[in-house]
Amino acid sequence: MDFLQLVQAFAALAVTLGLIGLTAVGLRRFGPDVIARFQGPARERRLTLVETLVLDPTRRLVLVRLDSEERLILIGEGRMLETLKPARPSRARTPATETT
Repeated sequence: MDFLQLVQAFAALAVTLGLIGLTAVGLRRFGPDVIARFQGPARERRLTLVETLVLDPTRRLVLVRLDSEERLILIGEGRMLETLKPARPSRARTPATETT
């Protein structure tokens, strides 16, 4: 194997790795939109994740909304505890008015 073939092999390897990298970047950036387009029309989901809170490395609080009620779930330590909390409609906060 002479020097020219060695350079050609490394150039082919660099082009191949570059194409794989560009594909990975493109899928990260445009992948979710392309996949959603193939899944058909968007439908309204019944279950939404509202918020999560990590308590410690083994436990986590998860607040999910199912239809019109919210559920607070404690996940961790091999168990799952759940409490119910009715969802409150979101209201726009109005600033307090000052009287002089």
